[in-house]
Amino acid sequence: MHPAFSVILFTTLSGAGYGLLLWAGGLILLPALQGRAPAHGAVALLWGVLLVLGFVLTTLGLLSSMFHLGKPGRAWRAFSQWRSSWLSREGVFAVLTALVVLCMLGLLGAALIGRAPAAIWSAMAWLAGLMMLLALCTIGCTAMIYASLKPIPAWRQALVVPLYFAFAVLSGWLLMMALANWAGLSDEALAVNLLVTFALTAATAVMKLAYWFRIDRQSLGATRGDAVGLPGRDVTVFERPHTQDNYLNREMGYVLARKHARPLRAIAVLLFALVPAVAAWLAWAHPDWAGPVFTLAAALALIGVAVERWLFFAQARHVVTLYY
Repeated sequence: MHPAFSVILFTTLSGAGYGLLLWAGGLILLPALQGRAPAHGAVALLWGVLLVLGFVLTTLGLLSSMFHLGKPGRAWRAFSQWRSSWLSREGVFAVLTALVVLCMLGLLGAALIGRAPAAIWSAMAWLAGLMMLLALCTIGCTAMIYASLKPIPAWRQALVVPLYFAFAVLSGWLLMMALANWAGLSDEALAVNLLVTFALTAATAVMKLAYWFRIDRQSLGATRGDAVGLPGRDVTVFERPHTQDNYLNREMGYVLARKHARPLRAIAVLLFALVPAVAAWLAWAHPDWAGPVFTLAAALALIGVAVERWLFFAQARHVVTLYY
């Protein structure tokens, strides 16, 4: 498949944004679940920053996806097919998530200036849980847009959906900790940061390596004879079906040589897994470096996710290419 920059930007930014909203929702919900007093001051301000950043990233990601449409002005029509289209369901859940985030920001702003009722924190907890559920649904719908396409075997892999969740959770965690480290974390929080970062990067890297291992050994599941309506026949081609390139050649027939894929895979794993793990260790060993080191690691990890997304599209072969 031909990798479109707009779709790569969409899946990278929106995944990080919804992952960040998941972590932000967990932070807001935690005091209510533990029966502790609600947060005030700097902690509440951090909640607001996380919500704003998550909202901005998800909005930018969704807007960038419109540039891949032939007529972006008609994008609103996609919402009408939510009964059968994963793309339409993604749009519906994305809008609902955005509305909940805006409500939470309004309540949080009122609380910070002291013009909110005492029950505001209870409402914030309920909204945080709802936001987490909607964010999970949005990520799942995004993953299913690709996992549901039967003509592309590489996207029908069982690891496609878990990897979309893994990258969202990992990206969101790195962004959250990049912000939190500037505020200065305790030794216990830095140790938690180290352990969680190690666990997330290791799990994501292992799943991605397993995915690449599978698609390297996967066939298209059909033959050229099947493609031209002669199943079981050994069909050979002595000239091209068309005298010039067409849409299918350009979009579905993109081929990435394995010799180019290997270094790109190594770069992706280095950026989204190894760099954050090293940064978490440096932040734990040298707390004074935590803010700038982890911020740089989060930025490099997003670049690594973008490289992984480019490979996700570039290495996917459509069965229609058998005809050509």
